[in-house]
Amino acid sequence: MGGEKLRPAESDYAANVTLGIIEGKWKLLLLCHLRNGTKRFCDFTRLIPGLTQKVLTYQLRDLESHGLVKRVVYPEIPPKVEYSLTAYGESLIPLMDLMNHWGEEHQKHINRSEFIC
Repeated sequence: MGGEKLRPAESDYAANVTLGIIEGKWKLLLLCHLRNGTKRFCDFTRLIPGLTQKVLTYQLRDLESHGLVKRVVYPEIPPKVEYSLTAYGESLIPLMDLMNHWGEEHQKHINRSEFIC
């Protein structure tokens, strides 16, 4: 009893905040594409087949509301809108790299485990 560490409640675990912001099928993929530079709305629809315009709009607005993505509207016809990572959004790049590396290692682990009887 004396030396036991209590596990933090789920609501106290700060990583859940991060996961709540980047979770979902598309947000992390959008961030990964933005790390390579500014994109227009139509670029995303070309780069990510299956992503509807409605969902893309919602996901980009959510990332923008968290300060990760900057949206610039140019006053021209037709309207030109560009999206890029903010400096704050760029702070996620090391985390994305770590997650990607872990995923690659996990795939190797799973592939090795498939052949163990």
